[in-house]
Amino acid sequence: MKYCGKERGSITLFLALILSLLLSLVCTSIESVRMASARTQILNSMDIGLYSVFGQYDRKLLEEYDLFALDGSMGGGQLNLAKICDNLESYMKPVLKQNSQKLELHQSGLTGYRLLTDECGEVFYQQIVQYMQETLGSQGVQLLLNKMSDRERKTEEADLKAKQAETGGSIDRYDSEMNQASQKSRQAAQEAENRQQQEGQISTQPAPTQPQADNPISIIKRIMKMGILELVLPPGREISTRTVSKDTMVSGRQLQQGMEMPDGVTADSSYTSGVLFQQYLMNHLGNYTDPSKESLAYQMEYVFGGRDNDIDNLKSVASKLLFIREGVNFACLMADNVKRTEAQALAAAIASGFLVPPAAVVIESALLLCWAFAESVLDVRELFAGGKIPLVKTSADWQISLSNLSSLMEGLDSMRKNNDHGLSYEDYLQVLILPVSKEKKVMRAMDMIEDAIRKKGRANFYMDSCVVALEAFAEVKANRKKEFQVIRQYCYE
Repeated sequence: MKYCGKERGSITLFLALILSLLLSLVCTSIESVRMASARTQILNSMDIGLYSVFGQYDRKLLEEYDLFALDGSMGGGQLNLAKICDNLESYMKPVLKQNSQKLELHQSGLTGYRLLTDECGEVFYQQIVQYMQETLGSQGVQLLLNKMSDRERKTEEADLKAKQAETGGSIDRYDSEMNQASQKSRQAAQEAENRQQQEGQISTQPAPTQPQADNPISIIKRIMKMGILELVLPPGREISTRTVSKDTMVSGRQLQQGMEMPDGVTADSSYTSGVLFQQYLMNHLGNYTDPSKESLAYQMEYVFGGRDNDIDNLKSVASKLLFIREGVNFACLMADNVKRTEAQALAAAIASGFLVPPAAVVIESALLLCWAFAESVLDVRELFAGGKIPLVKTSADWQISLSNLSSLMEGLDSMRKNNDHGLSYEDYLQVLILPVSKEKKVMRAMDMIEDAIRKKGRANFYMDSCVVALEAFAEVKANRKKEFQVIRQYCYE
């Protein structure tokens, strides 16, 4: 009997040892599952917190400018990271209290954040480019690129021709030749009078004069000195006199900077991105033909000129338009044999009238330049009136004849004509802005967007307080035993 009892006792002890090991394994597994569940719950709380924070994106930026950004000032103006953290915690805590886990948030904070204006506006720029790519699609992007590339090439050629015409000094050479001719004429008359006095002859007949041909050059020269807006703006259109204070704008003040994040921003300087960015500006900013109701009325003109008032920005665009059109029109005249023959005939007549036949070549060049200028005035005036003008003209597109040059001011509105197959003011404006540096375009665009939102009742809005990406951490104690630290990122894409 003793033997049997010992045998049963040894079996019970062995099973007890096995069961204790199994129980320990089960308890460890349960605790491990609890900790894993706690960690998952903490991560979920962080994700939900970040999603909820970024869900408070600025409605005005999205509705009017298709930009995603969180107002990091929470309405206060300057960036307020403490409020962002408090906001994040307020969304995390309800999630941590769910289930039977005892999760206690010890602290949280930001280990990185990116602002809309960081990297000289590169963040702002790339969000816009991505939006345009998604909106237009690959086919739309290619069509836009082809159109802009062709216009840019033709405009650069026109710009070069205008500079060549300007540096040729046709008007200056004309003035010089005419002054010399006048001096020679007076000198010859004085010498003749002296000879007559020496010979004792007194002439009662006036010296014979050559019939003078109609010379429009002096009239066009006076018109060239007039104010540009007086020449090109059609009657009845009011000009905006709005101004802005550049010192308080993005481009004029010291900007707040973000905190570096692991995935930094790489600058994008491709031609495609530049065209897409500029198309976005044309779609969202005002210009002379479609003025903005807030900030400057002519916002695209500000992107080009960078002045603090609408009038000066409009002048800068009008002057550049006139300059480019003059180059194109001068090249058209040089290639048109009929018009050149007209100019040669009138130049010869003017030269004969001034008794300086050798000056006919210089006079012809001056006439062609004046003719191109007069045609350009009508072109730009038609553009400002809402019409269209072809980039390169044919004889059929020409508006003013050589004989009507002297009557340019009387025919500013009766001579000009629209061409449905040409380019509009907005088309020309877009081409003008292409050569403006990327940095200037980005900063000036942010100026206009920020100022427009301020004018809508949000005086404390700052573009450099707009957050587009966050990296946050949180320390949470689970079940009064283990502490977890989690780090998560979120950004608008």
